[in-house]
Amino acid sequence: MRRISILGSTGSIGTQTLDVVRSNDDVTVAALTAGSNIDLLEKQIREFKPEMAALWDEYKAKELKLRLKDMAVRISYGMEGMLEAASIESADMTVTAVVGMIGILPTIAAIRAGKDIALANKETLVTAGHIIMSMAKAYNVKILPVDSEHSAIFQSLNGQDKKSLKRILLTASGGPFRGRSAKDLAKVTVEDALKHPNWVMGRKITVDSATMVNKGLEVIEAKWLFDVDLDQIQVVVHPQSVIHSAVEFADRGIIAQLGTPDMRLPIQYALFYPERRPLNTEPLDLFELGTMTFEAPDPVTFKGLGLAYKAAKAGGSMPTVFNAANERAVAMFLDRKIGFPDIANIIEFSMQMHQVIPEPSVEDILNTEAATYDFIESRW
Repeated sequence: MRRISILGSTGSIGTQTLDVVRSNDDVTVAALTAGSNIDLLEKQIREFKPEMAALWDEYKAKELKLRLKDMAVRISYGMEGMLEAASIESADMTVTAVVGMIGILPTIAAIRAGKDIALANKETLVTAGHIIMSMAKAYNVKILPVDSEHSAIFQSLNGQDKKSLKRILLTASGGPFRGRSAKDLAKVTVEDALKHPNWVMGRKITVDSATMVNKGLEVIEAKWLFDVDLDQIQVVVHPQSVIHSAVEFADRGIIAQLGTPDMRLPIQYALFYPERRPLNTEPLDLFELGTMTFEAPDPVTFKGLGLAYKAAKAGGSMPTVFNAANERAVAMFLDRKIGFPDIANIIEFSMQMHQVIPEPSVEDILNTEAATYDFIESRW
C-alpha cells in the first residue's frame, strides 16, 4: 500500500493526483494542504480521509476545523502545517504540487524525513537545485518528475547508460502566441494569455507558457534533474504536444515519449514507478494526428526563454531572481497592472541589477526572493 502526502491538493496537479488515487485501490492519502480554497479542501478531506490537513490562512484553517468537527482529522496552517504534511510519518511519498518558492522548505523537510518526492514544484529545483539534489542523494531519496516534459525525459532514459546521453530535446507547445510578433504581444489581454491551445493548467503556469518563461524554468530544472550542461538542452517548439520530450544518445539515436496531453500519465508514473498501470485516458491516434511539426523558438518575441539560459549560466542566486521577478510580474499582469511584454522586461531589469551570490544557502535564496520583490515594488 502506497501512502502519499499532497502539497497543493486543490490546484491543477493536486486535483489530478487525487483522480489517480481514485483509480487505484492501493494508494491512500496521509495529508493534504491548500492555499485558501477551503470549500474544495473540505470535500477532499471528507472523500479521502487524510490524517491531517493544512491551509495557508490561519483563520480559514480555524473555520475548516469547525466544519470538520465530525471527523478525526488534525487541522494545521501556514508553513508549519506544510512542513508537518510534507514530513508526516505515515506517508512514504510527498507530492509537491504547490506553485512557487514556497515549496522549498517543505521539500527539504520531506527529504530529511526520508520521503520520495513526486516533484511538480519546479521552482524548488530552479532556485535550490544544488541543495535539493545533493540532499536527495545523501538521504537516498528518489526525485521523480511530474512535469510532462521531465517525466518524458525520465522515461526515455530508463534502461539507458546515462553516460551515453548526448542531448535533451525539451519540447514546448509554443503557447497561445506562437507565430506572433513582439508588436502583436503588446496588445494581448489576460484572457488571451489564459487560452492555452493544449493543456488545462493553473493561471500562473498558463501565463508562463504564453511567455515561454515556463520553458526556461524547465530548462533549469532539467539541468539539475538529469545532471547535464545547459548546452545539452535544446528547446524544440512542437505545437501538437504529442512528443512530450526526447533524448538523443551518443550514437545519434533518439528515444521519445509520446501520448495525448494528459497530466495524469506522468503523475501516475511518478506514484508507481517503475510500474506502468492502465490509465483511463484517450489513446493517441497517429492516423487522426496525421502530422507532427517542429520549430525553433523565437528568441526575440519570447525573450524570457533566453533570460532563463542567462540566469542558469550566471548560476548562484541569479535563477532565484529570474523566478521571483517572474512570479511578481505575472501576478501584476493578472491584476492588469502591467502589459504582457512587461513581464520579460521586469525579469531582465531585475537580473541586471542583481549581484550574484555564488553558493546561496536556503536563507540566501529566500532573502534574494524578498529583495527582488521589494526591488520590483519600488519601481512599478
